[in-house]
Amino acid sequence: MSPFYVIGHKNPDTDAICSALGYAALLRVTGEEANAVAARCGEISQRTKWVLERAGLEAPILITDVRTNAGMISHSEVVKVTASDTFLTAYRRMLTAEIRCVPVEDENGNLCGILRYIDLLKLLLPEDTEGISVRTVHASLAHLAETLQAESVGAEIPVAEFEEDLILLVGASSQATVEKRLKKAEADNNLKHFLVICGDRPIVQRYAISAGARALLVTGDNPVSPEIRQLAKSKGVALLLCQQDTASASTLIRCSRTVRHVMETNFQTINPNEPVSRLRKQLSGSDQDLFPLVDPTTGKMTGVISKSNLVDPPRIRLALVDHNEYAQAVNGVEEAEVTEVIDHHRLAGDLVSREPIRYLNEPVGSTCTLVGRKFFHRGLMPPPGVAMCLCAGIVSDTLCLTSPTTTLLDREMLTWLGGVAGVDPKKFTDEFFAVGSLIANGTPEEIINADRKEFTEQGLNVSISQVEERDLLGFAARREELEQSLEELHTSRHYDLTVLAVTDVALHHSMILAIGEEKILAKLPFERKDDTLLHAPGVVSRKRQIFPAVCEAIQHSR
Repeated sequence: MSPFYVIGHKNPDTDAICSALGYAALLRVTGEEANAVAARCGEISQRTKWVLERAGLEAPILITDVRTNAGMISHSEVVKVTASDTFLTAYRRMLTAEIRCVPVEDENGNLCGILRYIDLLKLLLPEDTEGISVRTVHASLAHLAETLQAESVGAEIPVAEFEEDLILLVGASSQATVEKRLKKAEADNNLKHFLVICGDRPIVQRYAISAGARALLVTGDNPVSPEIRQLAKSKGVALLLCQQDTASASTLIRCSRTVRHVMETNFQTINPNEPVSRLRKQLSGSDQDLFPLVDPTTGKMTGVISKSNLVDPPRIRLALVDHNEYAQAVNGVEEAEVTEVIDHHRLAGDLVSREPIRYLNEPVGSTCTLVGRKFFHRGLMPPPGVAMCLCAGIVSDTLCLTSPTTTLLDREMLTWLGGVAGVDPKKFTDEFFAVGSLIANGTPEEIINADRKEFTEQGLNVSISQVEERDLLGFAARREELEQSLEELHTSRHYDLTVLAVTDVALHHSMILAIGEEKILAKLPFERKDDTLLHAPGVVSRKRQIFPAVCEAIQHSR
């Protein structure tokens, strides 16, 4: 059964990671989604890593795209043939599997062709219908013997890879006629290619060998004298004995030809990671029946798909936590099946679904608060490690209940979860924010992207990053490089407004760098220090304070 992913937003903060872990655990324990898996679509901060290590939990798996791809819908148990397989081998394999097309591999297991059912007919039919070519078969004696289950009792036959032109001569006519045809073949200098087929006719057998034919096939399970066998060995003539009658054997000989001669070598392969939505367009005009999937790293085939597999394939199922906007969601969310949302942010209005979904959005300080309440209402106690993670999400988003976003429910859940996890919230907060100062140790890119969210407001694209520090003593020394990196992000992503807030969680104020149109910057309700720097006393919350201020500035700048 396919996994059900619980996933937070891009550039995940602690609340996004921990609420995903907590809700996935709840879904598993209640049986609502037995295969629920916590996931993330971005790197984890040092503080979140510290939480996971202390809780003894693995980080959620990284998923960067939730579009259904070719690898997810492919058939991994592939019916295939090798280029050296005979018609009979390929035909039986396709008939048994009830398929009309198979991939072909070489002796090293590398994909080398595609074989269609109709291609097999070419092995049975001669290319020309006149002259000696009608009776000519290009095959190896070894494959011929294998197909007929014939016993070789004459000269040693070459290995299966050695193929040659064999001109069939059925020795069913009078001895004089057979002799005449063999003499003509000798005159035409192609007797060494003749394969003479006959039954219990010792004279014909002896003449074919003495004349120097390439091979003699004795049909009908007829005996061959020791003298004839020895003669064949001495003359270098292959001598095969089979059970089939002459007519059947003559037909099966063509079945010993290998598929390498008729397989299609000009074919299209697919990367297993290619999204199905893109493949529909790429393959719509192709007349190819089967499409092998090839791993770009190993070059080996991993599965196959047909065009019918692209029609309404199963979608990846998701629950979104700590966000409800496509702009912040994992790539490809539009093509996934979102079944549930748990969030505490504004409604963006661009989330749509085919079917009704469960949607929980409340004005609390943390998504982990809502997940904790779900455990509480069901009379369930989360494992201590999960409870610790939920505590971390609440502590992080509410600055240990000091943020203006804090509600009574946040306080109640932190108290309850702290008891389950065996941690003191105040001490845990101090330890949490003491971990890994980004301003002191992070690169400009790490600082800006550690907790960055994208918004669309009145048609404008906005990016707001926030970094929480115990103090702002290191900000001034890094301001220039942070501003330069912010400018590069603003330009490359074509944002209308790009903001970085560095928040002092101890003294409750923020320094804000903002890049954008002057008419918007001028309307921001913060203390302006210079062209790009603003001071925001008492401002610690992106959701409750910074984002609303940005929205109001955009509105007033119009």
